[in-house]
Amino acid sequence: MKFMNDIFINIKISDRTYSLKINPKDEAILRKAGKVIEQKIQDRREKLGVKDKQDLLAMITFDTVVESLKNNELHNKLTSKLELIDRELSEAIK
Repeated sequence: MKFMNDIFINIKISDRTYSLKINPKDEAILRKAGKVIEQKIQDRREKLGVKDKQDLLAMITFDTVVESLKNNELHNKLTSKLELIDRELSEAIK
């Protein structure tokens, strides 16, 4: 979505700088995301001794998607449980 107040920021990931046009309200989270990625790259590089940037980014991407899928699954389970509790409570107060 375009906003009249969009700004450009630079995010550095794996020794490359990316210029992004963003809504100013998203700036903090995008900068944090860049720092998290950089930290994950550094951690992987140190832990596994992997130096190839493409391999590091592929591993981080894979880990991130797995984590996201697990979180979505947990969210769906919790939502189902909450809906069940809500139905039971609704029935109990009738």
